Amino acid sequence: MSTDVRHPHALGLGMTSERSRHRLIERLRGIGAGDERVLQAMARVPRHQFVDEAMASRSYDDTALPIGYGQTISQPFVVAHMTTLLLGEGEPPATVLEIGTGSGYQAAVLAELVRTVYTVERIPALYRRARTRLLEIGYRNVRVRLADGTIGLPDYGPFDAILVTAGAETLPEALLEQLREGGRLVAPVGGREGQRLVVIDRHADGLDRQELDPVSFVPLLPGVEE
Repeated sequence: MSTDVRHPHALGLGMTSERSRHRLIERLRGIGAGDERVLQAMARVPRHQFVDEAMASRSYDDTALPIGYGQTISQPFVVAHMTTLLLGEGEPPATVLEIGTGSGYQAAVLAELVRTVYTVERIPALYRRARTRLLEIGYRNVRVRLADGTIGLPDYGPFDAILVTAGAETLPEALLEQLREGGRLVAPVGGREGQRLVVIDRHADGLDRQELDPVSFVPLLPGVEE
């Protein structure tokens, strides 16, 4: 399968934003954030389309930004790092489940790299906004669902990879059960003492777990908001 899933509608949305985007990618490349596949994918995604208009001037800063409802669009460095961890070194996964759609930006980056992205959001307003935005930009390989992220999407699994973009004290068993043999899950895990990125690989004889960098994500909450 090709690692380069092109979305032409995501390109050329203004020379100023395009220059700013490429400056961001060069900064990330300079500090070793993400592999080249991921950086090239991020160079094609118009991050300014995923932030509120009031924040547009900061779209290509390497920082997290608020998107309302107590949620954020992740820092580009973190997006690059987590996406690189998720892909691993071999052929990219065909199907990815993302828990925590938020703005839709991380789903768009994944959509540039894999065949199909399923992404789950529990806040209806963010779900509607992300779904509309992704369709308008041209991401036809992203399936956005309003659902409880702690349960995942059992009707669509198992998945080749799972990316969780909200922190839980312990990973929900339901998500681990939806990870295909040979698949990888990347998630922030931890409680009051702090979160760390955790990478879990499923093998025929069980799960292999690695704890990596300290991170800070919004909490993974159960249920769907009314």
